[in-house]
Amino acid sequence: MTLFQFNVYCNMENFDWTCFTVKSAVKTDMKTIYDAWTIPSEIKKWFLESAKYLDSENKTLDYKSNYTAPCSYEWRWYNYGETEKGKVLETNGTDFIAFTFAGNCRVEVQLSSYEDYTIIAITQKDIPTDDASKKNVRLGCHGGWSYFLENIKSVYENGNDLRIKDAGLHKAINKK
Repeated sequence: MTLFQFNVYCNMENFDWTCFTVKSAVKTDMKTIYDAWTIPSEIKKWFLESAKYLDSENKTLDYKSNYTAPCSYEWRWYNYGETEKGKVLETNGTDFIAFTFAGNCRVEVQLSSYEDYTIIAITQKDIPTDDASKKNVRLGCHGGWSYFLENIKSVYENGNDLRIKDAGLHKAINKK
């Protein structure tokens, strides 16, 4: 059973190019999912190839401990050549994380419980409305967050990582 929700817009005149929310449910406790987002060694299991967090003095934070705001991050994904750099704006230790992403966009991760599930709601906002941002940030990030919500669910419910880590296979699949 997949509990996965997209914001669906049928009328393009009312399409919100500046903000979106995607949600999923993972059958595990909230602490496990909060740690999956806030411990560098855990975020690598489902989201990143490498994750580095730096305190206000640019000292690297512990790889196996929860980071707390304020701090900055450097993220790299498999088969993606660039490093994403941003700031962790808020953490509360239980169910909320906010950080900058894709420039000055704000991403909020809100966790809640429902029976045996943790509901993850990712909201990305403050998306610029130029054509490149509409395509790459609004539509691209929506697809990316949706994919990684499915992967966190797969990793924490049954141990299967859906990412393609092999660069050769990645190129073969993504040929034009």
